Amino acid sequence: MRMNVSDGKTGNTYQKEVPKEKEALLLGKKIGEKIDGDIIGLAGYKVQITGGSDIAGFPMRNDVPGQKRVKTVLGYGPGVRSLRKGEKRKKLVAGNTIAAATMQVNTKIVEYGTAALDALGFAPKPKGEKKAEEKK
Repeated sequence: MRMNVSDGKTGNTYQKEVPKEKEALLLGKKIGEKIDGDIIGLAGYKVQITGGSDIAGFPMRNDVPGQKRVKTVLGYGPGVRSLRKGEKRKKLVAGNTIAAATMQVNTKIVEYGTAALDALGFAPKPKGEKKAEEKK
């Protein structure tokens, strides 16, 4: 399971892989809940779950309860691309609870710890690095 951590102070987002033995601590948590950052190495930090996606890439929705995928009629929000005013479509989305099939969890930092993110091994990736790798 991958966890994206967004830092509101700097505007950077960091990706970390959650160790297999700590994935069980995330199971059953819902969007909006606050968890300890110790799960991914952020000692002293608190992060809030803001969303995610399952193993097939379907986005999690806050208004869909449970862990399963559901077809719902949507007009806005995650899982919906631009629609005309008043238009709604039936879309397949994942529920708001983290399950074993959840591949990515999006979070944001709500309480900062004493150590800096750079000291904990969270270094921002330079902007041009990805493009340079693709050209090679």
